[in-house]
Amino acid sequence: QVQLVESGGGLVQAGGSLRLSCAASGRTFSNYHMGWFRQAPGKEREFVAAINLNYGFTRYADSVKGRFTISRDNAKNTVSQQMDSLNPEDAAVYYCATSTIPLATHPTVYTSWGQGTQVTVSS
Repeated sequence: QVQLVESGGGLVQAGGSLRLSCAASGRTFSNYHMGWFRQAPGKEREFVAAINLNYGFTRYADSVKGRFTISRDNAKNTVSQQMDSLNPEDAAVYYCATSTIPLATHPTVYTSWGQGTQVTVSS
C-alpha cells in the first residue's frame, strides 16, 4: 500500500485560497491515479477532484470546477490541490487517496487514504 499524508489545511476567510498537499511513500506513486475527497460533519464523503497517473488528465466535481486545481509531481511523490474562491460550503476534512481506476469519483474504488486535513472557511 501507499502511505499518504495531507497538509496545508487551515482557517481562511471566504474568498480566500489554500493549497493542500499530499505526500506519498511506500509503493511507486506514479503507478496510481489520485483523488481528493472531502467530508463535512454529518455528511458523506464526497468526490472533489482526480488526476490520472500520467498525462495530467483531471476531473472535478461541479461544485469546485473553475475554483480548484489538482496537480501532481511524480518526481516528488506529491499531489496538490489549489483551492481558490473558497466559501463556507467548502469547509470539511480533505483527504487524498489512491486508485487503480483513472478519474474515479466513487470513494469505494480508492484503496489508500491519508488521515485528512481540516479546512475551515469563515464567512
